[in-house]
Amino acid sequence: MKKNSHFAGIDVGASATKAVIIDDQARIAGSSVVRSGFDFEEAANRVLGEALSAAGLEPMSLDRLFSTGYGRANVPSAHGTRTEIACHGRAVHHFFPGREITIVDIGGQDNKVIHIGPDGRRSAFKMNRKCAAGTGAFVEEIAARIQLPIADLDRLARQSTNEVAIGSFCTVFSGSEILALVRKGVKTPDIVKGVFRSVLKRIIEMDPLEGEVVLTGGVAAHNPIVVEMLSEMLGRAVKVPPGPQLAGALGAALLARDN
Repeated sequence: MKKNSHFAGIDVGASATKAVIIDDQARIAGSSVVRSGFDFEEAANRVLGEALSAAGLEPMSLDRLFSTGYGRANVPSAHGTRTEIACHGRAVHHFFPGREITIVDIGGQDNKVIHIGPDGRRSAFKMNRKCAAGTGAFVEEIAARIQLPIADLDRLARQSTNEVAIGSFCTVFSGSEILALVRKGVKTPDIVKGVFRSVLKRIIEMDPLEGEVVLTGGVAAHNPIVVEMLSEMLGRAVKVPPGPQLAGALGAALLARDN
């Protein structure tokens, strides 16, 4: 590998598109996050442009670019694609090498539980693809139902004094249940914390969260209370890598560098 090389990863998710640029020493040179919208190719081009600008680089400066995520096929400038499973595993192994880890990625469209060994190789994984309940989209939908900005959810959940249990596991039914709670006068902070608890219960039911647990994804990035709540539910500290929302894009960039 020549010196002053740069590699990029773009993670085109259902809700957000992320880009990370690293140098030959795997140091992050630039990054960006934008809304995916309806045009994945446009979002990919925009996020890469912003990451390149942050790194002070031109497009031709990149030695290799890999894409990942729901819309990974919509990145025409990519030299290759990699799965989200591989990318999240590579990023977490980068920050926590030599350990047996269970990765929990709360994505916009699905949740993933990924088990990796000390060498970074994946030993098993499970994904929730059947329903939006328990995902970032579920949190966004509930916030919209009760007319709350996404940015306020963490702060509100921390104000809860009497957390309410959300009984329904379906996004549609949960929305109706929450509206009924609002009409009964249940406090918004108690509802928001109950929504987060519902998300975490769904994840715990997906697969055993054994050993060291590392949380990635936008929900963890924007709502640190979710990390604290999962730690409490598991009875041990849950870890978060730097920039958890960028984990997929960083993993793609690292795999581009490895290649």
